[in-house]
Amino acid sequence: MEYAFLSPIEIAARTAEIIAPYLALEGPAMPMLHAVQAAFGFVPEASVPVVANALNLSRAEVHGLVSFYHDFRHEPAGRTVLKLCRAEACQACGSDRIAAHASAALGIGWHETTPDGAVTLEPVFCLGLCAAGPCGMVNERTVARINIARLDAILEAAR
Repeated sequence: MEYAFLSPIEIAARTAEIIAPYLALEGPAMPMLHAVQAAFGFVPEASVPVVANALNLSRAEVHGLVSFYHDFRHEPAGRTVLKLCRAEACQACGSDRIAAHASAALGIGWHETTPDGAVTLEPVFCLGLCAAGPCGMVNERTVARINIARLDAILEAAR
């Protein structure tokens, strides 16, 4: 991300700029955190007290939001984010085998990133493509009818 080399003080200052437009909203915590993640690629630890202070919340409350919602990241994602559907319809179409193959091929588990920063593997629970499973997403682009060969091509392109 463009902010990868900022100091905690610079991150805090940038966070204050990012969240300012959301202060007038009712219930601004989630939009603020999404905006912070959109800017940095994750929610930096230095952003948590800034958001907490702006909302008159404790750091623990904001940290609780970030850690509870699986879409928020605590560290940058890989260049490619591969999300594989874990819902029942895709499981019935063989998604467990696809997920196991992805994990083995990448050498990582769910919510992990390959050491070279190329791929982050994440579960997703239903993309609405139940009739075309197993399915997933590659950097927010949906992919239907994933099989081992198609998965291998996705992984090769990601590396």
